Amino acid sequence: MRHTPHQAKREPGYLIVTADDFGLAEEINEAVEIAHRQGILSAASLMVAGPAAEDAVRRARRLPNLRVGLHLVLLEEKPVLSPAQISGLVDGSGHMRRDLVRLAFELVRSERLRLQLRAEIEAQFAAYLGVGLRLDHVNVHKHYHLHPVVGREVIAVARRFGAMAVRVPLEPLGVIRRVENWSVTAASLALAVCAQWLRSQVRGAGLLAPDAVFGSTWSGEFTADRLLALLRHLPGGVIEIYMHPATKDVFPGSAPGYRYSDEFRALCTLEVLDEIRHSRLKPVGYSDVAERVP
Repeated sequence: MRHTPHQAKREPGYLIVTADDFGLAEEINEAVEIAHRQGILSAASLMVAGPAAEDAVRRARRLPNLRVGLHLVLLEEKPVLSPAQISGLVDGSGHMRRDLVRLAFELVRSERLRLQLRAEIEAQFAAYLGVGLRLDHVNVHKHYHLHPVVGREVIAVARRFGAMAVRVPLEPLGVIRRVENWSVTAASLALAVCAQWLRSQVRGAGLLAPDAVFGSTWSGEFTADRLLALLRHLPGGVIEIYMHPATKDVFPGSAPGYRYSDEFRALCTLEVLDEIRHSRLKPVGYSDVAERVP
């Protein structure tokens, strides 16, 4: 679908453009730095136990306008605590469990597991504050905080550690369908219901939650064409777009099939930069919004 540049006069409010998995690999960290300096990237979410977390922190310290938050990891990757401390949350390799459905049921039944979950969440918050970066926002790997048990724990710990905002992956499917033909599925409807619940919990706790978040539908394949079309159809309010940029498509820890380099190029594409310049959009961070909006 072709669009006339700058076709819509709209009041977009605030736009936050975030890179997830900051600290997972140097290929991601490098892309984050370049896309912030030369593109529209305004924020990044740090995996505090990621293999390249120290490199990510060094880069963030020389990027004073990059808004950095915590990317809580409760699945698949390495935890902050030792496997002995959270034995019910890790597999034989010492990584967080991958069987998220079974884990979801066990978290409901087991107080012991919930206490381990809380301990790991607290440890990741403490590790983040320990690096000395301002905490702009909090989000969760694989959006696992859509699980009510996880969501409540994340919100409670976030408040204690002074967080201002939590990502809620509520993606307006009507906007997606304006960009390209996309079928609404039972899974997408279920996700929306869970996200509505989570947003009510986040806001009820006095934390900032966005009005809409884009990234789930095109996760790993957020191309320049999609980004450009989305920018021309954004609703009003506080909007977050999250992406997964990297300088290579394959690196240690990369997800199979993800088009990391395409997402990186999308953030720096001239047409995208031009659209931002000629609109009322100015990518910011959650902390910037929290300081301006009661």
